[in-house]
Order: sequence, then structure tokens, then C-alpha cells
Amino acid sequence: MTEIVDISHVRLRDRPLIVCDVDDVVLNFAAPFADYLRRGGHELLPRSFRLTGNIVSIETQIALEEAQVKGLIGSFFEAQEDWQMPFDLAVETLKTLGDDADVVFLTAMPPRYQEPRRRLLDRLGFDFPLVATLEPKGPVMHKLHAGRALPSVFMDDMAHNLHSVRDNVENCLVIHMMPDSPLHLLAPKPDDGIVRAMDWPHAESLIRTHIENVSHT
Repeated sequence: MTEIVDISHVRLRDRPLIVCDVDDVVLNFAAPFADYLRRGGHELLPRSFRLTGNIVSIETQIALEEAQVKGLIGSFFEAQEDWQMPFDLAVETLKTLGDDADVVFLTAMPPRYQEPRRRLLDRLGFDFPLVATLEPKGPVMHKLHAGRALPSVFMDDMAHNLHSVRDNVENCLVIHMMPDSPLHLLAPKPDDGIVRAMDWPHAESLIRTHIENVSHT
């Protein structure tokens, strides 16, 4: 069943749009999730870029079934306020960019976990609108931007999300940003033409150049 994505709370102004993923772009996910698993007697082994099959019992080294993995992800999202912290300069960079553009968070998680994520983002100073959904990100961003003749930017750590936005939103700057975690080193690589940001200052430079170029065309 297709989820109806609620974006009614997002109010965009007549200026550029920056849509940003949360986990492993703004907030650390891979490292604190591994710590969370160890506290519960489990271990994440970076054998491939997937969680099911790579989360094992420390005691038996037997891999957990998919339903168990989903349960652990859900319980982590319920406890995220005690575990997740921002990447260096993420708050400062987005606040600076927010002086000249609208910033929206688009996070891939069941909407039922949106409330604790909202509280965490607010506590850390990320006071930007949040959309939580498991639907493909390209159509969601297309709905947000609504074909406006204004610069748009999308940032994510996952290749399939980057490709989805590229294929659904014309002239959007699509930025690949991810931590150098053992798990991410095994991740599928984005297609050629999708630029990699090495850190938040680099991302800001890419975004400002794109906005300036589009604004003067």
C-alpha cells in the first residue's frame, strides 16, 4: 500500500530549496547504531551493504532474521535521542545556508518515528521542516519543489535516493555525502555526474556555486 506523504506543514518561500537526508548526512547513524547493537548483545559485521544477514549475536555469531533486524532498527529510532549526534559543522552550515534558502529534511523512516526525530533535531538546533517517509525520495522532492524556476539541491548518502531525485527533479544539484564508515565503504556507488561532498564546508561551497549559477541563467 502506497503511503500518503504529508508535506502540508512545509511552507516554501520564493527562494532556493535545499532538501537534505538526515541519517549519516546530518546525524550519525552507522556508528551509534553499531554501539546500540553491542549494548544489546549483537554485532554489526561489515560484510556487505545491508543490515539483514550482517547483524549477528555476539554469543553465537548467528545472523538475525529480517523481522528481528527491523525490530532493532525500530527500537533504535525510538531511542535515537540518546544515541545520535550531528556531524561536525552540520548545524552551522545549514543555518548559514538557511539565511538564503529554504531547508527541508527528508528522512527515510516510518512516520511513526517522526516525533522523536523532531525533538532530537530541535534540541540540536536543526529547526527546519521534517518529512519522514519510506516512499521514494524523487517523487517527494518533485512534489515539494513543484516545478518552480528556482535552484534546488538534494543531499543523501544512498545512491538509489540520489538517482531517484535526479530522475524526478530537473536541474537539481544532487550531492552524495556519506561518512567513511566500514559499512558505507561497501555501499553501491552513485552514477557518474553526481558530485561527492567530502564534508559540510565542501557541501556549502558546491551549493552556493550551484545557486549562484542557476540564479544568473
